[in-house]
Amino acid sequence: MAILRAEEIRGMSREEMVEKLKELRGELARARATAAAGGSLENPAKIRELKRAIARILTVMKEKGGA
Repeated sequence: MAILRAEEIRGMSREEMVEKLKELRGELARARATAAAGGSLENPAKIRELKRAIARILTVMKEKGGA
């Protein structure tokens, strides 16, 4: 998963943002489940990156007028 920049997110339509948000939340849930089960993550910083990408999408959605 590449890091999402705010400029890239602003270029998306609302439907694309909602879809990306669902995808990222699912990926975050899987990463958290793996970590909670005692498994090792390939990239421990991935959880932080996912949380920040989700926050960026929500911020841009609110800027555009509604989440």
